[in-house]
Amino acid sequence: MNFKQYQYLRRNVLKKDTSGQLLERYDKVEAEKISPLVLALLGDACFHQYIRLRLLSFEQNHVRLLNDLSAKFVSAVGQSSAYHAIKDDFTEEEADVFRRGFHAKSHAPRAASVKQYHESTGFEALLGYLYLKGCHERLEELSERAFLSIASSLAEKN
Repeated sequence: MNFKQYQYLRRNVLKKDTSGQLLERYDKVEAEKISPLVLALLGDACFHQYIRLRLLSFEQNHVRLLNDLSAKFVSAVGQSSAYHAIKDDFTEEEADVFRRGFHAKSHAPRAASVKQYHESTGFEALLGYLYLKGCHERLEELSERAFLSIASSLAEKN
């Protein structure tokens, strides 16, 4: 997408009708039809919230520490390692969603290998998919297993 296209979309995504009501473009959200990068965007938000809430079991007073720790959990490196710890328990549908996210064209990573970055994108896409499908119990199960895996790895480094 070029800059002019982006500007057009930006100006026109939130429009109002003549009565001042926002015009929605879609009646429903079908998780199967959503771009894997959009699923990853949602999954990132879900996982970040889960991690921040989960870390409150360990620390409740130091914002900077919580922020630093949560950044390690939601990093591409952290999510890639979590993916390897839980991937064998994915259903066929979950593995397909992960693959879609893994193969999505995205920007180059900053602090991770290309493979780790793609694995984290696939992981996030899966979490976003589960959220949109309303599979909140499964989303929490995978998030908790990922949390425990990453936390164990971080504790070993200390």
